[in-house]
Amino acid sequence: MASPPPPSFSTHIPILSFPPFKPGDKSIDDESRSTVVPIHIVTNASQLPIEFLEPSPQSQIAIGFDCEGVDLCRNGSLCIMQLAFPDAIYLVDVFEGGEVLINACKPALESNYVTKVIHDCKRDSEALYFQFGIKLNNVVDTQIAYSLIEEQEGRKKSPDDYISFVGLLADPRYCGISYFEKEEVRVLLRQDPKFWTYRPFSELMVRAAADDVRFLLYIYHQMMGKLSERSLWYLAVRGALYCRCFCVNSNDYADWPPLPPFPDKLTSDGDDIEEEILSVLDVPQGKMGRIIGKKGATILSIKESCSAEILIGGSKGPPDKVFIMGPVKQVRKAEAMLRGRLMNVY
Repeated sequence: MASPPPPSFSTHIPILSFPPFKPGDKSIDDESRSTVVPIHIVTNASQLPIEFLEPSPQSQIAIGFDCEGVDLCRNGSLCIMQLAFPDAIYLVDVFEGGEVLINACKPALESNYVTKVIHDCKRDSEALYFQFGIKLNNVVDTQIAYSLIEEQEGRKKSPDDYISFVGLLADPRYCGISYFEKEEVRVLLRQDPKFWTYRPFSELMVRAAADDVRFLLYIYHQMMGKLSERSLWYLAVRGALYCRCFCVNSNDYADWPPLPPFPDKLTSDGDDIEEEILSVLDVPQGKMGRIIGKKGATILSIKESCSAEILIGGSKGPPDKVFIMGPVKQVRKAEAMLRGRLMNVY
């Protein structure tokens, strides 16, 4: 007896030409504001679009991108990659397809010709690098883009004030919708960390995975229209630094693609742009708590004194390292303050 055909899934993607959603507007699922696209579960590379598998300058594309897994980081397990195209969503089943499948995706994930639109790429990049040797490249990180637009419009960001994906979706300038289902999945993940390993995919798994990427191209187009030339350069550089952040290695990132160069237009116009870098500071084993301070007071005070982003690996690691990103002078200032704190540790 023949086995039944696999289940067919679909979802709605916002029509890119529409302005952001506002309270009282028709639902995202309304046919006048969205288009229905199929969701493909991919276990073989032949199921993916050729323009993704064989990136080229003649067919440059932008896709929504995200990863799911068990404790997603260097030591966890990458289970699914979600790819959102304007006409379909692909759930790349890394758990079933294995290294053969993800190696087929490697050229696109490392390519300058495929723009990966993602919200907070740091852990996704770390998992790809340490589990599969993939150096995620050419990302547009919507978390970074949001901060740059806020800065352009004169709003100051306090330390550690990063927009969540749920918060970004709720912002009427970009999407203006509620994403209550995200909390439902978070509860399930807390109850069962192996949620993304089960096969076949449940309807909830498919819906949750697709929901994390189906709005990204729409948000991308809303954001690109707001960003200045200066901010677009910072977006590219900071996205590259985010990709490298937790992927610290012994050769100082020499095997990674170079950072985007200073744009000729901005330098020729005399625009005051500053080089941005990533610095990794080693902390004596077991002393990170004293670096952070009681309830984070010490590291927070340093963040408030420097226009640099300061991150630690936390429970996922890497342990005993502090990552500092930002303009060179501000990074060096943060380094000096942290080293001063370290001298008090011994």
